[in-house]
Amino acid sequence: MRCLSIFAFVATMSILSVAVAQNSTIVVVNCLIEVEFSQLSQRDPNPLGETALAIHPDQWKHAETEHFIYHFVHGYVATPISVEAEFQYRVIAKELERDPLTTDIKSHIYIFEIPEEWQQFQVFGHLEKWTGGIHSAGSLFIQRNPAYKFSDNSLGHEIVHLVLHRFYTDGIPCWLDEGFAQFISKDAHASYQRARGYISKPHSDAIAPSDLIPLATLVSMTHPPSERVRTFYDESERLVRFLAATDKPSFLSLLDALARHQPLETTLSRFYAEHFATLPTLEEKFRDYAVKDFGTSLQQASND
Repeated sequence: MRCLSIFAFVATMSILSVAVAQNSTIVVVNCLIEVEFSQLSQRDPNPLGETALAIHPDQWKHAETEHFIYHFVHGYVATPISVEAEFQYRVIAKELERDPLTTDIKSHIYIFEIPEEWQQFQVFGHLEKWTGGIHSAGSLFIQRNPAYKFSDNSLGHEIVHLVLHRFYTDGIPCWLDEGFAQFISKDAHASYQRARGYISKPHSDAIAPSDLIPLATLVSMTHPPSERVRTFYDESERLVRFLAATDKPSFLSLLDALARHQPLETTLSRFYAEHFATLPTLEEKFRDYAVKDFGTSLQQASND
């Protein structure tokens, strides 16, 4: 085993400011330790993992942290991802009010650097050409070209999917899965950036009233509609944010119930009876929230 490059060390040391500024429990990785594939603590049962590693198999290196296993080409690319992934994991576990150490399962993250190899993987994996990353059956496949700087919440979004899959292996509704991933990753990314000295606030895009998808339609979708992808993600994120801000314990109970495939109408009447016991009542109140300025609507929901 060997420690991956001085660049990896410098990158991970910068995360110390996160722990200090946030006063959070964060495991700091002094360096990402490269290990032989045979020495990894767990294998990935996802067949897409074998597909990924079959593309130039001689280039792949491997490492693992407390909750993730990484397959990569260069340590200086993988190390910042590993730091943010562990940070995001603890944010998500805290939001779900779960003990982050309750599972010993580690999710696998495959990091492609060369666009042409990612395109080859897209073909082998039968992925859409526009896909820049995919969560599949508890594994994450992403492209991170070292020539570009990534500063959005896309990594955090996919990490949320990984963690949700770990806690809810039978799956949750699409709107909830994507909405929660957007909600948490936006807030966590802003927190992560602030802790590193940047001025950053979470941003939730307001939706034009004429663009709103009726809730009965939204909650029945099994995948984002290709013709209204942006609206689907924005509205799902706002709906999750609205439900969590209105009553956090009720939201967590609703999440558990929907993970057991109980109908939304039933869970609303059980957990949100004081606020909106039916889907039409929820839609009436949510509509105002969805179209208002994020800061104003969030504050109002928090005060309800």
